[in-house]
Amino acid sequence: MHIRRYEPGDKRAVRRLHDDALNEVGAHMGSGPWDEDLDEIEDVYLGSGGEFLVGILEGEVVAMGALRRLPSDAAEVKRMRVRPNLQGRGYGQAMLDALHRRAAELGYSTLRLDTTVQQLAARHLYLENGYREVRRGSIGPFECVFYEKCNVA
Repeated sequence: MHIRRYEPGDKRAVRRLHDDALNEVGAHMGSGPWDEDLDEIEDVYLGSGGEFLVGILEGEVVAMGALRRLPSDAAEVKRMRVRPNLQGRGYGQAMLDALHRRAAELGYSTLRLDTTVQQLAARHLYLENGYREVRRGSIGPFECVFYEKCNVA
Protein backbone atom coordinates (compact mmCIF):
# COMPACT_ATOMS: atom_id res chain seq x y z
CA MET A 1 0.00 0.00 0.00
CA HIS A 2 1.24 3.47 -0.93
CA ILE A 3 0.22 6.31 1.40
CA ARG A 4 -0.14 9.84 0.06
CA ARG A 5 -1.93 13.09 0.76
CA TYR A 6 -5.59 13.37 -0.18
CA GLU A 7 -6.36 14.88 -3.58
CA PRO A 8 -9.75 16.30 -4.70
CA GLY A 9 -10.20 13.37 -7.11
CA ASP A 10 -10.28 11.03 -4.08
CA LYS A 11 -13.51 12.51 -2.70
CA ARG A 12 -15.97 9.84 -3.92
CA ALA A 13 -13.65 6.96 -3.00
CA VAL A 14 -13.08 8.41 0.48
CA ARG A 15 -16.81 8.75 1.08
CA ARG A 16 -17.45 5.19 -0.14
CA LEU A 17 -14.68 3.80 2.09
CA HIS A 18 -16.04 5.73 5.07
CA ASP A 19 -19.57 4.39 4.53
CA ASP A 20 -18.48 0.80 3.86
CA ALA A 21 -16.17 0.61 6.89
CA LEU A 22 -18.72 2.03 9.33
CA ASN A 23 -21.57 -0.06 7.94
CA GLU A 24 -19.43 -3.19 8.37
CA VAL A 25 -19.17 -2.63 12.16
CA GLY A 26 -22.66 -1.21 12.66
CA ALA A 27 -21.35 2.23 13.57
CA HIS A 28 -22.79 4.36 10.77
CA MET A 29 -25.27 7.07 11.77
CA GLY A 30 -26.36 7.68 8.18
CA SER A 31 -26.02 10.96 6.34
CA GLY A 32 -25.97 14.08 8.46
CA PRO A 33 -24.00 17.10 9.62
CA TRP A 34 -21.58 14.84 11.55
CA ASP A 35 -19.97 13.90 8.22
CA GLU A 36 -19.76 17.40 6.70
CA ASP A 37 -15.98 17.41 7.19
CA LEU A 38 -15.76 14.82 4.40
CA ASP A 39 -17.25 17.38 2.01
CA GLU A 40 -14.69 20.01 3.09
CA ILE A 41 -11.46 18.02 3.49
CA GLU A 42 -9.29 20.75 2.01
CA ASP A 43 -10.56 23.37 4.48
CA VAL A 44 -11.19 21.25 7.58
CA TYR A 45 -7.95 19.27 7.45
CA LEU A 46 -5.40 20.40 4.88
CA GLY A 47 -5.91 24.15 5.17
CA SER A 48 -6.02 24.38 8.94
CA GLY A 49 -2.85 22.72 10.19
CA GLY A 50 -3.98 19.13 9.85
CA GLU A 51 -3.56 16.32 7.35
CA PHE A 52 -5.64 13.82 5.41
CA LEU A 53 -3.92 10.72 4.02
CA VAL A 54 -5.15 7.95 1.77
CA GLY A 55 -3.73 4.46 1.25
CA ILE A 56 -3.67 3.30 -2.36
CA LEU A 57 -3.54 -0.34 -3.38
CA GLU A 58 -3.77 -1.33 -7.04
CA GLY A 59 -4.98 2.16 -7.91
CA GLU A 60 -7.82 2.24 -5.37
CA VAL A 61 -8.28 4.05 -2.06
CA VAL A 62 -8.36 1.25 0.52
CA ALA A 63 -7.39 3.13 3.70
CA MET A 64 -7.55 6.63 5.08
CA GLY A 65 -6.80 8.67 8.16
CA ALA A 66 -6.63 12.30 9.16
CA LEU A 67 -5.30 14.76 11.71
CA ARG A 68 -7.51 17.63 12.80
CA ARG A 69 -5.85 20.49 14.63
CA LEU A 70 -7.00 21.20 18.18
CA PRO A 71 -6.05 24.15 20.39
CA SER A 72 -2.39 24.34 21.47
CA ASP A 73 -0.06 21.52 20.43
CA ALA A 74 -2.71 18.81 20.09
CA ALA A 75 -4.49 17.15 17.18
CA GLU A 76 -7.28 14.65 16.82
CA VAL A 77 -6.90 11.46 14.79
CA LYS A 78 -9.99 11.26 12.61
CA ARG A 79 -11.51 9.12 9.87
CA MET A 80 -9.31 6.05 10.32
CA ARG A 81 -10.76 3.53 7.90
CA VAL A 82 -9.60 0.40 6.09
CA ARG A 83 -11.67 -1.39 3.47
CA PRO A 84 -13.47 -4.17 5.39
CA ASN A 85 -12.17 -7.07 3.26
CA LEU A 86 -8.58 -5.86 3.77
CA GLN A 87 -8.64 -5.41 7.53
CA GLY A 88 -6.19 -7.38 9.63
CA ARG A 89 -3.35 -7.06 7.09
CA GLY A 90 -1.46 -4.17 8.69
CA TYR A 91 -2.93 -1.35 6.61
CA GLY A 92 -4.45 0.36 9.65
CA GLN A 93 -1.10 0.19 11.43
CA ALA A 94 0.66 1.63 8.38
CA MET A 95 -1.82 4.51 8.22
CA LEU A 96 -1.51 5.21 11.95
CA ASP A 97 2.29 5.18 11.66
CA ALA A 98 2.09 7.70 8.81
CA LEU A 99 -0.21 9.92 10.87
CA HIS A 100 2.17 9.75 13.84
CA ARG A 101 5.09 10.81 11.62
CA ARG A 102 3.05 13.66 10.17
CA ALA A 103 1.88 14.77 13.63
CA ALA A 104 5.50 14.99 14.75
CA GLU A 105 6.40 17.01 11.63
CA LEU A 106 3.53 19.40 12.38
CA GLY A 107 4.72 19.79 15.98
CA TYR A 108 1.86 18.05 17.76
CA SER A 109 2.86 16.48 21.04
CA THR A 110 -0.57 15.12 21.99
CA LEU A 111 -3.03 13.13 19.90
CA ARG A 112 -6.62 12.39 20.83
CA LEU A 113 -9.22 10.14 19.22
CA ASP A 114 -12.43 8.29 19.82
CA THR A 115 -13.98 5.10 18.57
CA THR A 116 -17.12 3.13 19.33
CA VAL A 117 -16.96 0.37 21.92
CA GLN A 118 -17.90 -2.25 19.32
CA GLN A 119 -14.87 -1.47 17.13
CA LEU A 120 -12.66 -3.93 18.99
CA ALA A 121 -9.90 -4.13 16.37
CA ALA A 122 -9.56 -0.33 16.33
CA ARG A 123 -9.46 -0.18 20.13
CA HIS A 124 -6.75 -2.85 20.19
CA LEU A 125 -4.74 -0.95 17.55
CA TYR A 126 -4.81 2.25 19.59
CA LEU A 127 -3.86 0.56 22.86
CA GLU A 128 -0.99 -1.26 21.12
CA ASN A 129 0.28 2.10 19.89
CA GLY A 130 0.48 3.79 23.27
CA TYR A 131 -2.91 5.43 23.50
CA ARG A 132 -4.60 5.37 26.88
CA GLU A 133 -8.30 5.45 27.57
CA VAL A 134 -9.22 8.76 29.19
CA ARG A 135 -13.01 8.50 29.34
CA ARG A 136 -16.17 7.02 27.89
CA GLY A 137 -19.21 8.81 26.62
CA SER A 138 -21.80 8.88 23.87
CA ILE A 139 -21.71 10.25 20.37
CA GLY A 140 -25.21 10.05 18.96
CA PRO A 141 -26.55 6.58 19.69
CA PHE A 142 -23.09 5.02 20.18
CA GLU A 143 -21.08 4.43 23.33
CA CYS A 144 -17.55 5.62 22.62
CA VAL A 145 -14.11 5.30 24.13
CA PHE A 146 -11.88 8.40 24.12
CA TYR A 147 -8.12 7.96 23.95
CA GLU A 148 -5.04 10.15 24.26
CA LYS A 149 -1.37 9.72 23.40
CA CYS A 150 1.21 12.18 24.72
CA ASN A 151 4.80 12.83 23.65
CA VAL A 152 4.12 12.15 19.98
CA ALA A 153 6.78 14.52 18.66
